[in-house]
Parts: sequence; C-alpha cells; structure tokens
Amino acid sequence: MTALHPGPTATRSATPATRVLLTCAVAAAPLFAAVSLAQVFTREGFDLTRHPLSMLSTGHLGWLQITNFLVSGVLTVAGAIGLGRALRGTPGGTWAPRLVLVAGIAMAAAGVFVMDPGDGFPAGTPLGQTGTLSASGLMHMVAGSIAFTAYIVACFVLGRHFSRAGRPGFAAASRLSGLVFALGNGWAMTGGTAGSLTLAIGALTGMAWIAVVAADRWLALR
Repeated sequence: MTALHPGPTATRSATPATRVLLTCAVAAAPLFAAVSLAQVFTREGFDLTRHPLSMLSTGHLGWLQITNFLVSGVLTVAGAIGLGRALRGTPGGTWAPRLVLVAGIAMAAAGVFVMDPGDGFPAGTPLGQTGTLSASGLMHMVAGSIAFTAYIVACFVLGRHFSRAGRPGFAAASRLSGLVFALGNGWAMTGGTAGSLTLAIGALTGMAWIAVVAADRWLALR
C-alpha cells in the first residue's frame, strides 16, 4: 500500500481546529466498523449474509447501532469540514469534502430513521421479508442510498485529486475503493447471494479509505 506522506497536495499550515476535524474523519470509519462487527458476532440471530448492518438498529440492543450511526455521522460531518480546509484550492478539493459531508448527514439520518425488522432478526422475527415498509424504514433506505452514493462518488473524485497531484498509488486506491463500494452495493440491490455481506464490505472499504485520506492530510499539515 502507498505510504502516507505529505506529497504536493499539502499547501498550507495547520490550525489546531483543522487537525481536530481531520482526527474526527480518521476515527469515524474504525468506530463504525468496530461497533458494527462486534454486534455481528454477538447479537443472537444476526447473519451478515442475510441481514444488513442497519438491521442491528432493531431489537432491545438496537440503541447501540443507532448511537453508532449518529456518532459516526457527526464525526464524518466534522471530518468533511476538516477535509475541506485541507484540500482547499486543489483539484477535487471542493467536491470531495462536500460529498463526504452529505454522506455524514445521511449516516446520522439513518440513525434517526430505523430499519424495519425482518428475515428472522431480531430473534423471533418471522423469516422472509414483511409485506409492508414503515415510514421509518423507507426513510432509512433513502438516507442509506444517499450516503452510499456520496461515498462512492467522493472516492472517484479523490481519485482525480490524487492523479492530478502526481500520486498514482493514492489515485488508484481511491478509485478501487469506490469500485468495491459500487459493486458491493449493486450486488446487494439486485438481490445477489450474500448481498448484505458484499454491501458491508463495500461500505466499510469506502469509509476506511476516507479515513486514510484524512490521516494523510493530517500528516501533510505543518
């Protein structure tokens, strides 16, 4: 993997606030992944090949994933502001942070609007999908779709940014992250086998790459 280094995209001095904001972006992805995956292996009846991570928001322990969405969303919003400061004046430096900002807001909204139970989770829920979709479930799907799209496009915009900055390794990694996210999401949307798993892999990959970019910008500031 390409080593983190300041590179030609670092053009301005850091402020303490910018460093704090970028730290929020670095923390968002590992926090979301750790809290989600811990529940994947401990919540009774949860099967990642059939149940999306969002379904962890249901049941008596659902507050854990709801809080995870809200906190990770807020951290992503703060991180987007930091990325905007760190990338200002560079190719893609306007739209990439804006897209991350949209993703963070949508992630927080996905915590407010909870997905419907289904397909055997939480434990005791009948197998298969329910015939009706609640207003909260519908809004969760909308928020999720917005967040996914924003993350995917942000990865490709960052690919252009790093390509123009003369960092081909980071450019390739950005585009690959966006592609993995897009393919995972597309497979899930078409009802492919283990679609929830491919979606989780894609989402965590895209989020992790934003964290790597934020860490790179944190190190680049002086």
